[in-house]
Amino acid sequence: MVIAVDQSGSMAASVVYSSVFAAVMASIRSVETRLVVFDTSVVDLTELLTDPVDVLFGTQLGGGTDINRAVGYCQTLVRRPTDTIFVLISDLYEGGVEQELLQRVSELLGSGVTVIVLLALSDKGAPSFDHDLAAKLAALGAPAFACTPEHFPDLMATAIERRDVGRWAAEQGIAVERPQEN
Repeated sequence: MVIAVDQSGSMAASVVYSSVFAAVMASIRSVETRLVVFDTSVVDLTELLTDPVDVLFGTQLGGGTDINRAVGYCQTLVRRPTDTIFVLISDLYEGGVEQELLQRVSELLGSGVTVIVLLALSDKGAPSFDHDLAAKLAALGAPAFACTPEHFPDLMATAIERRDVGRWAAEQGIAVERPQEN
């Protein structure tokens, strides 16, 4: 499992929850978990996952966002694509190269990686996010939606069991971003 978390200021609650959940996932011996945080730079916090407090102190909120760069780094972490779940936690306000980002996500999906885009991991309800980019990612096959902390364990179980994550979200009453119709 590779979890990439946008640490721009608008994602503060998501950074806290994802850090805690990543530490929990890392404690499960059968799941190898990597945690990457990003703004315009990319930092791999995997070595800190034994202690959620260390992870939280390893993040620095602020700055812009280069999702493309982060996804590019995360691609290098994939060893067994069909056994990999990539969770991108971001509001998708891309400051990098959007077309390259879409190409990278397409490559991940094409190789067999399960890609999930969480627009927020918080209990605040509907987040502000780039609807256009979310729809483009959904069109590629990467479900995009916001998730509350209480749903996250079931979401991960669904992904690990290789069940349809988009369908699971819809069954939970979670609004899933849809591809735009032309």
